Amino acid sequence: MTFTDELKEMTQDTWDRSLNHPFVRGVTDGSLPLEKFKFYILQDIYYLKHYGKVHAFAAAHADDFDVTADLAQKASETAQSELTVHQEHAEILDIKKEEIDNLDPAPTAYAYTSHLYRAALSGSLGEIVAAILPCYWLYADIGLRYQDAEPEPDIYKNWIATYASDWFQESTQDMIQLMNDIASQASEVEKDKFRQQFKIAKEYELGFWEMAYTFEDWISNK
Repeated sequence: MTFTDELKEMTQDTWDRSLNHPFVRGVTDGSLPLEKFKFYILQDIYYLKHYGKVHAFAAAHADDFDVTADLAQKASETAQSELTVHQEHAEILDIKKEEIDNLDPAPTAYAYTSHLYRAALSGSLGEIVAAILPCYWLYADIGLRYQDAEPEPDIYKNWIATYASDWFQESTQDMIQLMNDIASQASEVEKDKFRQQFKIAKEYELGFWEMAYTFEDWISNK
């Protein structure tokens, strides 16, 4: 069993719940109201802008320049590619630039990105990679599981196709391999820190679906 196999086994319950969350099911069978998807897209655009920055922190932490270069490339390509797709979705959903620029992030989106920054500012390269890996891996699994789904409207098909695509699957495998490479040289104390970062991030992934599905808001706005 690889270290990442162990991480996935450790979080299997929340992993299964994420793959079968009503939000994901609603996208894949076409029953999700577009207003919920719109809310998700806005929050995910916010998230991905910070996700890309955290990749840059990871790149700066790497001693191996090849790893630095690869992470810097992912900061530019992976997050930017997802943002481009989301911006296409935003046009279809009639989301105005002002809505994106003036977005008040929902509590879970804010907390998740704060978790990533905490890993980036106080953790090692392994801790940062462990924190950003669940986002890659869960979406890749969703893409594979539901790649043959034919939901209407087409925006939902496009969303699934993004994560089923070769480029996203390959990028995910790169990050899984990097995590295993780092863990192979880490002490048990260090690996415990990786496990904790991964577990928390995975909880936030599940929370992100719930956030979008319930239109989560700050208590003071209710």
